[in-house]
Amino acid sequence: MLRYTVLTLFPRLIQPWTEEALLAKAIQRGLIQIDIRDIRDYAPGKHRQVDDYPYGGGAGMVLRPDVVLGAIEDQLPADEVILLTPAGEPFRQPLAEELAAKEHLVLVSGRYEGIDARVENFVTREVSIGDFVLMGGEVAALAVIEATARLVPGVLGDPESHRLDSFSWGLLDYPQYTRPPEFRGLKVPEVLTSGHHGKVAEWRRREALRRTLERRPELLKSAPLTEEDLRWLAELDEEAE
Repeated sequence: MLRYTVLTLFPRLIQPWTEEALLAKAIQRGLIQIDIRDIRDYAPGKHRQVDDYPYGGGAGMVLRPDVVLGAIEDQLPADEVILLTPAGEPFRQPLAEELAAKEHLVLVSGRYEGIDARVENFVTREVSIGDFVLMGGEVAALAVIEATARLVPGVLGDPESHRLDSFSWGLLDYPQYTRPPEFRGLKVPEVLTSGHHGKVAEWRRREALRRTLERRPELLKSAPLTEEDLRWLAELDEEAE
């Protein structure tokens, strides 16, 4: 079982996410566990102040290191203590797969102008979900949970569902179609209704290459490509000219 502990100032932002859809089912079946801890519970004094003004001046408030570290240390031991921050390493599929193999992840969600930098010495990873700034780390924590929980055996209905996901095989996913066979003049490609599994597999691979070439060509530099893939890419380049 993969256990998550989310440290946040706003537990009610996280709680509803655990009560619906596949996450709720995975929790009920004992495949994952999601614990939510209020950072404010670790603040000292009558007023439980979690933040203070930044040294050197500037706008906003900064979460105090003693409060955040108190929350972190109360969750140990853990395989990873992850600080969600725009300054972290990019959260990509290989990292999701690595984290999904762990037993206990602590996800630290910041707020305001961030967390006192000294806390960085007590986390094992800093992770970013993109080059933008959110109002807090809760959305990022939920993204990590969603991306890793679906990789836990038994969470998805079909154990093969994630194997050919976008990024899992180095490419974007191929386009998907369902009923009706024609919609507003747009038809499902004939190969998908042919019943020829070999041709379907070939079409899907080629379309995945096409999408990746058109939308995220930088992924092709590290994707595991076969000689046939390279030939198809050359043909797609010619078509585009």
